[in-house]
Amino acid sequence: MEIPALPTFARDTDPGPSFLELLRHTRPTSMPGAGFDGAVPFDIAHATTIIAIRCASGVVMAGDRRATAGYTIAGRRMEKVAPADEWSGVAIAGAAGPAVDMVRLFQTQLEHYEKVQGDSLSLEGKANQLAQMVRANLPAAMAGFVVVPLFAGYDQRRGRGRVFTYDATGGRYEEIDFSAQGSGSVHARNWIKASWREDLTADEAVDLAVRALFAAADEDVATGGPDLVRRIYPTIAVIDADGYRQLNDDEIEARSQALLNGPERGGSPA
Repeated sequence: MEIPALPTFARDTDPGPSFLELLRHTRPTSMPGAGFDGAVPFDIAHATTIIAIRCASGVVMAGDRRATAGYTIAGRRMEKVAPADEWSGVAIAGAAGPAVDMVRLFQTQLEHYEKVQGDSLSLEGKANQLAQMVRANLPAAMAGFVVVPLFAGYDQRRGRGRVFTYDATGGRYEEIDFSAQGSGSVHARNWIKASWREDLTADEAVDLAVRALFAAADEDVATGGPDLVRRIYPTIAVIDADGYRQLNDDEIEARSQALLNGPERGGSPA
């Protein structure tokens, strides 16, 4: 089997550690937003509600599992929260297809940078890299394929968790305490706002994330709540000084069952 030759670049066109620039030079059709030049004439699958909550030891990220296409449930088991690298995570809301591709490209970009430079980006540098990808997706966003991620992680240099949010044009904003995106975000955000405090433990933040997603599902038809029959539960990850850790279904099931059986069921934020 013949191995293709590696591409070579002149000094002024060398992409350096940027995988996005490498794609731009070698395969521009694989760039975010490439190939979209008109409105979409059909319903596309959308990821709905995602949240990130800063706690005393780091940050908790969570997302429901439902994907919708118009008024149809397009998927019940979508994974909307994923590790970006060992110390950070990314969550997706918006057009599902481009969003999933963006996450994979983002993961590759961080790995590519580390291999080329021999060192990892700062957390803020990672957030900036994702902003560039969201901005590159703007042509697709204008055609209806909007992607609005959340990025969060543990900043080893500052010793704390940090949360970043984006708009469809690639604008990047750091949130001090928590953030939410997607169709049910306003309901999730209201619940979190009523209960968040600076000294939240990771365990308390996980419980708050479960409650916030349940509240969003109770008000927003596009957000999927805990499904005890099918055993479908939110995806939840904790990122702290020990790195990225995703909770298993058994742990989330126990928390969801306690919530559904508890006195707060159907109530409003205290």
